[in-house]
Amino acid sequence: ISAPAGISFSGKKVLILGNGGTSLTARKAISDQGAAQILIASRRGESGCISYEDLKSHRDVEVIINTTPVGTYPDNGKHLIELSEFPACGGVIDVIYNPFKTVLLQQAEELKIPHSNGLPMLVAQILSLLYNIVDRIYIARIPNVGTAALGAVGLCFPVIVIITAFSNLFGSGGAPLFSIERGKNEPQEAKKIMNTSFSMVCICAVVLMAIGFLFAHPILVLFGASKDALVYAYPYLMLYLIGTLPSMIATGMNPFINAQGYSTIGMLSVTIGAVANLLLDPLFIFVFGLGVRGAAIATVISQTLSAAFVFFFLTKKAELKVRLLKKEELASCTAYAKNIVSLGTAGFIMQLTNSLVTIVCNNVLSVTGGDIYISVMTIVSSVRQLVETPIYAINEGTSPILSYNYGARRPSRVRKAGVMMALMILGYTAVMWSIIIIAPKTLIGIFSSDAMLMKDAVPALKQYFAAFICMDMQYIGQTVFKSLNKKKHAIFFSLLRKVFIVVPLTYLMPYALHMGTDGVFLAEPVSNVIGGGLCFITMLLTILPELKRMERKNTLYETGVLL
Repeated sequence: ISAPAGISFSGKKVLILGNGGTSLTARKAISDQGAAQILIASRRGESGCISYEDLKSHRDVEVIINTTPVGTYPDNGKHLIELSEFPACGGVIDVIYNPFKTVLLQQAEELKIPHSNGLPMLVAQILSLLYNIVDRIYIARIPNVGTAALGAVGLCFPVIVIITAFSNLFGSGGAPLFSIERGKNEPQEAKKIMNTSFSMVCICAVVLMAIGFLFAHPILVLFGASKDALVYAYPYLMLYLIGTLPSMIATGMNPFINAQGYSTIGMLSVTIGAVANLLLDPLFIFVFGLGVRGAAIATVISQTLSAAFVFFFLTKKAELKVRLLKKEELASCTAYAKNIVSLGTAGFIMQLTNSLVTIVCNNVLSVTGGDIYISVMTIVSSVRQLVETPIYAINEGTSPILSYNYGARRPSRVRKAGVMMALMILGYTAVMWSIIIIAPKTLIGIFSSDAMLMKDAVPALKQYFAAFICMDMQYIGQTVFKSLNKKKHAIFFSLLRKVFIVVPLTYLMPYALHMGTDGVFLAEPVSNVIGGGLCFITMLLTILPELKRMERKNTLYETGVLL
């Protein structure tokens, strides 16, 4: 969230409002970025914290972060502090999305203090989601070959994810380091980091493109493409690879726009590509009659427009301008490159695991069911994206409430918020699950009206979502872990389900248990029961006792037994 406003913490005195799980996460991130001093303010001034009354002695804080839900709708007018009382403040961050501008951010705007919340990046993610889903809707409606074309594009998705993963490796890895140097008032060092990331993005794009051109055929075969599927998948991938460089520049360098405080420009760069693709897809696919090739061409043009916008802004308009490293600079920037890769590795691995699951499913389906089942899996995955989006919104809305009350040592409210989140997720999932079971054709019809595809997709969708309610246990458990700063638990259970349960089951059930394509789709509900169950039970066994201990300790404080 700090990147959009170019706010750095290095060498600064930082004040965090609230001492919940979000506060703990912020504290760790700020400490890693070299903050000189970190103050935690809470209502009661617990051990390790200061009270809001004590803030009078700390008017020299340079960055203020609100990690509490104070000011969230419908209590828009509430706020904890007056920014005018902190003359040295040079940056304000608020984790609240609703309203877009809290009173705290409004004060920052009036005082011309750099400020940020996470909404611009959230909007960008939503646009990317719509980009992918609408793209599939157009492709599936190509006359006569829509079903085959959809499956072909589904085979190419892992390659697209891998390219995006490398983009984020250099972009998300470099932008925080870039901000740190800006915060130290070291613009030359910041430019070296940005130039290093840009050079790595460009070099990697050329290498990936070359590898793709040379090995596209065997890669697609490895991913499960048949001879018939290659007719559509190969030209789509070859055309898409032409746009590897602009794609990686658009994705990888956008964080450096945000890191200089141009969050709206960063969001606009994503919007340009998404809107262009939505308009160009029907033009090239249907009007020009280019079919799946038209879809690839539209994507490349859209990525090029987005990349051109990013490149123009970073070379002409931004405060710190980007360029490729010179030959004599390469050796001196090796250390920067190592730090960039180190910082971006965690997200890189998570994206690769998603790609791995898709590759495994497509590979097994190509053998056990043929090309049409790859199209079926593409539709099933698209339906899942649609269904999961509101669940993510519920999780993100509940997270700060859990964090705040956990930090404020209010275990009863943590439990209440957790129960409310669980009820909302379960209620929504029950409705969506009912629609999937009772009227699956409605959801499948969003993407395709092919009768043969519909015949295979209906049972597959029901199998895939058979235990989707059990997946709620994973959502609830991971949200609680994340909100209470149990990050290792959250990452572990995500990898456990995807890598150590789904992948083996996707091979075991179709082949060893002779379940064919049913085994691939049923691997998901089985993993939901096992992975979701383990995550939820672990959460109950670790978090509930901790909340009970907190409750007992609060009682002892209130009765005067503990001082």
